[in-house]
Amino acid sequence: MTAALADRFRAHCETARLFPTPGTALVAVSGGADSVALLDLLHGAGPALGLALVVAHADHGIRSDSRRVGRSVEDLAARYGVPFELGELALGPATTETAARRARYTWLHAVQAGHHARYLVTAHHSDDQVETVLLRVLRGSAPAGLAGMPARTRGGLVRPLLPFTRAELAAYAAERGLPVHDDPANRDPAHLRSWIRGTLLPMLVGRLGSRVRDDLLRVGRHAAAERRAWERVLEVVPDLELHVAARGFDVARAGLARYDDEVAVALVRAAARRVGLVLGPRRARALCALAARSSGRRLPLGGGWTAEVAFDRLQVRRAMACAAEEVVGAGERGSAVFGDFRVSWRPEPAPATLERTAWTTWVADREWVVRPSRPGDRVAPLGGVGHRPLRRLLMEARVSRSERGRYPVVACGETILWVPGVCRSAVALPEPGTPAVRLDVIRNGESAEANR
Repeated sequence: MTAALADRFRAHCETARLFPTPGTALVAVSGGADSVALLDLLHGAGPALGLALVVAHADHGIRSDSRRVGRSVEDLAARYGVPFELGELALGPATTETAARRARYTWLHAVQAGHHARYLVTAHHSDDQVETVLLRVLRGSAPAGLAGMPARTRGGLVRPLLPFTRAELAAYAAERGLPVHDDPANRDPAHLRSWIRGTLLPMLVGRLGSRVRDDLLRVGRHAAAERRAWERVLEVVPDLELHVAARGFDVARAGLARYDDEVAVALVRAAARRVGLVLGPRRARALCALAARSSGRRLPLGGGWTAEVAFDRLQVRRAMACAAEEVVGAGERGSAVFGDFRVSWRPEPAPATLERTAWTTWVADREWVVRPSRPGDRVAPLGGVGHRPLRRLLMEARVSRSERGRYPVVACGETILWVPGVCRSAVALPEPGTPAVRLDVIRNGESAEANR
């Protein structure tokens, strides 16, 4: 049986292209049969899939024997000769299932970033999918929610065991002699999912037969097909003018208004899913209503997300603090992140002419900094007369109100040299062909061409 399941697992990973690019895979191992089976399967298939494994175990600190489980997983990682990471979360016995899950994933994503892991792999299987769909039915989820858990998501999360059942994985682990820990919390009816697993589903199976599990999976597949259809519709509705950025999206307000209310809601929800934002129907309707209001209006969406009417666009963005309050042009060359932008610089002779609204410029003075715009800032535009308020220039460049205070400005002392993509100052222009500093600014997650 083990060889057959291993062959199916590898074939599934290859056919579904779950790991399209070689790289490091962080494997979340709880110590249960499904997760130790996942680790064993990945260890066998890893070389063919181009994966270097790292094992991660989160010790929630909820049960007194949790350290023993962690040591067992560490021993298993050592058996396979792969690195091991232990997260001692110290949550305490009163922690809810939701809080534990949130803490676990926060830690896992931090470990993933620390190892520069392309993938985070979890052991969710077919029975988990059944429970998820049923749970969302009970909570009144819209069709996109009924689709259940996808095999791949943004951020490199991969669930390669979705075609396999809990029983198959338990049998595999037993046949392979893998150490397995049975967490009593999985049978505690105080947790809603555990109650569904141990009480509700057996009742449904007893009344409707074992086909109820396949029926629930079919509901998920139908809902997933509908979700994919709406995501593809986004590509054939040019009036919407969808633009997806590193931390959000924006659409044309006029284009959105041309559609029936229900269609507009479905399009907004599909666009939000592109950037990892889950919008329920009620909040999506509020977003569509916002699009009909005047420029500058905003709507908080929770989780750090905010919608804003910005001129003729409806923008949805996730808040991001500046990675640096100020970038100082130290050294001949370098790069730095400033909020939503990446700044890079290097020595290069100045060209014959400079463009006023480009995303690249040259400065003669090496004592420059990148900082946020400030109240009262004024610029002497290249090719213009006198000074103009920076606030007015940003408005004319259609920079939304919420972004103006975080927009990068290149300055020397109190003098503004350049506002990327908006205005080059007539100050500190290098003579053509003389040594200068070339500055390039792009929005994070976008190509340089997208900024041109």
